[in-house]
Amino acid sequence: MAGAASLNRIFNSTHVAFWYRLEMPKTQTMLGFAAASAPSASTSAASAVTSLANAAHANNFSSPFSSPDFISRTFSPSNQPLSAASLKLTSYRFKAMADTLSTPKLDSQSSVAGRRQTLISLSDKKDLALLGRGLQDLGFTIVSTGGTASALESSGVSVTKVEELTCFPEMLDGRVKTLHPNVHGGILARRDQEHHMEALEKHGIGTFDVVVVNLYPFYDKVSSSSKISFEDGIENIDIGGPAMIRAAAKNHKDVLVVVDSDDYPELLEFLRGTQDDQQFRRRLAWKAFQHVASYDSAVSEWLWKQAGEDKFPPSLTVPLSLKSSLRYGENPHQKAAFYVDKSLSEVNAGGIATAIQHHGKEMSYNNYLDADAAWNCVCEFNKPTCVIVKHTNPCGVASREDIIEAYRLAVKADPVSAFGGIVAFNVEVDEAIAKDIREFRSPTDRETRMFYEIVVAPKYSKKGLEILRGKSKTLRILEAAKNSKGKLSLRQVGGGWLAQDADDLTPEDIQFNVVSEKAPQESDLSDAQFAWLCVKHVKSNAIVIAKNNCMLGMGSGQPNRLESLRIALRKAGNEVKGAALASDAFFPFAWNDAVEEACQSGIGVIAEPGGSIRDPDAIDCCNKYAVSLLFTNVRHFRH
Repeated sequence: MAGAASLNRIFNSTHVAFWYRLEMPKTQTMLGFAAASAPSASTSAASAVTSLANAAHANNFSSPFSSPDFISRTFSPSNQPLSAASLKLTSYRFKAMADTLSTPKLDSQSSVAGRRQTLISLSDKKDLALLGRGLQDLGFTIVSTGGTASALESSGVSVTKVEELTCFPEMLDGRVKTLHPNVHGGILARRDQEHHMEALEKHGIGTFDVVVVNLYPFYDKVSSSSKISFEDGIENIDIGGPAMIRAAAKNHKDVLVVVDSDDYPELLEFLRGTQDDQQFRRRLAWKAFQHVASYDSAVSEWLWKQAGEDKFPPSLTVPLSLKSSLRYGENPHQKAAFYVDKSLSEVNAGGIATAIQHHGKEMSYNNYLDADAAWNCVCEFNKPTCVIVKHTNPCGVASREDIIEAYRLAVKADPVSAFGGIVAFNVEVDEAIAKDIREFRSPTDRETRMFYEIVVAPKYSKKGLEILRGKSKTLRILEAAKNSKGKLSLRQVGGGWLAQDADDLTPEDIQFNVVSEKAPQESDLSDAQFAWLCVKHVKSNAIVIAKNNCMLGMGSGQPNRLESLRIALRKAGNEVKGAALASDAFFPFAWNDAVEEACQSGIGVIAEPGGSIRDPDAIDCCNKYAVSLLFTNVRHFRH
């Protein structure tokens, strides 16, 4: 009983308040301690607890918290009496130490005394009660932190708080609570490695079989409409959470890691079974690493913007989230899927990716491309406008105060191409325009009812939506938000990606400089600006002919500009007289080439970027035919 005597001697001198249970081979001694009433007690607290640790070792205790080295590091190196705050902390630690030493020794093949342990730490507590009760019914001991522990207890679930496991209180405003060997040792230990299990037993650490963690809502905080300060953003960066997730995912052979509440039912079902499924474990591990990677990409994107550096960082991660598996890609033999960009820059930034589908067949790969092209084009116009697209090229564009008139003119520009195309509006689709879309006949024969793959608009009236739904079971009806300006445009090439600013320029952003002898009338200039806005959405080499805010014809995708011109002229027909022509790039030749043919056809004004060494020829040619020539100094290549 020498140990008990030593402890009794310490009782009279220590400043530390705690209780301690000492297990001995044949006897169990419970010693209670109280803080000394005299603050000037002669024996320092450090000496007292060191003696306590020695007594524990004399009685064959093996606990990391009873070692003299551990205890001495807790107190002042000068061996002076502790402050009130230090006494409080020491009391807390020895209360936790007592709990630890009273725990039975570990079986190397189990968690704690044959019981399975789960660690739960959640910011998003959706379905937490369901999970907690399910795990408790399966016999799991649940270890949890802070608000998660409180929520579980409120649901009637028994919880061991993590500080009871670490023997250390949460500190630094919650920055440190799970970063501890008693947590990470229990997660990372490999059950098939004997020396790992021996190390856990030596240090009194139990294993975890399940780790359920999600992270601080950094993404939601920094992307919210109510802007937060830089300091608040930093405080919402999770540290302990990613560490636990990564640890559990790395050791997924032995530890199930869950980051998504949608996986709770499948997790519980798996735990009720008797068969181990490594593929299930690997899938959860992949999801965990992907969860952390997406989280880190948001932090990286936000910090790069806060640093005020160049728009193009030296390293770029784009977090993509699967929205849907597609029937096939551009062609039936190609598999495909559609992903939504979860970058912070895309939050509330509009676009087809976040459009709401109200009706129709599921979207296809080509549907997304065409709808995107139509929507990007129609959103450029300030007046009520209809755009019809086929194979990503606008084949009909018209702006009118009467949107029904605009729709009919857009169809008229190329009714053959418009059939089976995508129709986009930049105004609400109400009952009147919906009826016209449903009933309008092709201008080619006045009989064939027009068929479309998709209608896209910023909103629909209740009646308008009802009418469109009645047009066809397959008609896809999309409601989209306008694209924000200043986006980063990405495009894949073999082995890499091209990044550039989006081509956001509008006629209001540039100068239409008159370089010919004849200056355009105000109506001519308006037509040129309209044609220029259209041509930026046509594939190069691109030519657009327009008049009175209506596209008359376009030529696209030809290897030479002259052939694109001829296609556009043929589509415009007799209406070309006095119309405006816009080219996406300069004309390399003028005489006996595109410029002269355009002038001879009756074009009244030409808008082009200029920049060719033969620009003087283009000017002379337009002067000869009394055609206005405008240089924009802006090229609009589209590949």
